[in-house]
Amino acid sequence: MSNAYPFSAIVGQQAMKTAMLLTAIDPQIGGVLVFGDRGTGKSTAVRGLAALLPPIRHIRGCPVNSEQFSDCPSWAENVEDQIVASPTPVIDLPLGCTEDRVVGSLDIERALTRGEKAFEPGLLARANRGYLYIDEVNLLEDHIVDLLLDVAQSGENVVEREGISIRHPAQFVLVGSGNPEEGELRPQLLDRFGLSVEVRSPHEINDRIEVIRRRDQFDNSREEFMKTWGIADKQIQSQILAARDRSPRTSKRILHDCAELCIALGSDGLRGELTLLRAARALAAYRGHARVSRNHLRVVAPIALSHRLRRDPLDESGSTTRVQQVVDRVLS
Repeated sequence: MSNAYPFSAIVGQQAMKTAMLLTAIDPQIGGVLVFGDRGTGKSTAVRGLAALLPPIRHIRGCPVNSEQFSDCPSWAENVEDQIVASPTPVIDLPLGCTEDRVVGSLDIERALTRGEKAFEPGLLARANRGYLYIDEVNLLEDHIVDLLLDVAQSGENVVEREGISIRHPAQFVLVGSGNPEEGELRPQLLDRFGLSVEVRSPHEINDRIEVIRRRDQFDNSREEFMKTWGIADKQIQSQILAARDRSPRTSKRILHDCAELCIALGSDGLRGELTLLRAARALAAYRGHARVSRNHLRVVAPIALSHRLRRDPLDESGSTTRVQQVVDRVLS
């Protein structure tokens, strides 16, 4: 049993939970950025999501979690031609992490003791087919941001240094969290996140009381608390698995709506339309619907498009409010 706080026990924060569930259904959505006040459950939600994600099947001993033995990299050692199931990897990328730790490097100990050149995989190898989580992502050093941008675009990590040349798959869902008061995120990295959510402390006293009550139970009666909420987490996991096998139909009208929304909002490029469509389809699949509808677009548009708007210094309403206004007008 995981010791993480159950995902289903998080009070409120519906947009954040929805965004994370959608990326669990369709990783091609492109990850989640969660910005907001301290103590609003950002990292708790990530840990909780990791605990309920369905396991992945991979080759035993493969450092990049390959699904087929033929896909294991040639430099990998102690790999067995046997498929096993393990929890979906969720790898933390801490602030101040060196480039070698992220991408991998020469195994210094082996080079000194045996005189052999061998590759020591980094965090990107471990995160393949899983999640890469960055807390305080807006404080990440620029050269690490550049690395992540390159890998996120290609889906492959390339390491060429100290006489070694290594390539391996690095396809992961990027999840970042941070406090906007501590610094802004570089536009290039911001655009790589499929969904973006703003979270705030609850203002209703009943919500705050419920947060305190559940956290107190988690701290003092953990076994009973985990048993109660573990049932709800299992149900969510089953819904994720069922949603992955569904393919809701998409009409030309929905495609038209996606394009019209992005044009009305002035979002650059076509990434907004593609993300909006994938998110709406994932939501329809999660709800067990056979067809993507405008109701699905209404739910996912604020989290898929709010971080893609051009800034308007004269508009103090906020990006999420601006998206909602356009959605109400276009989809009325």
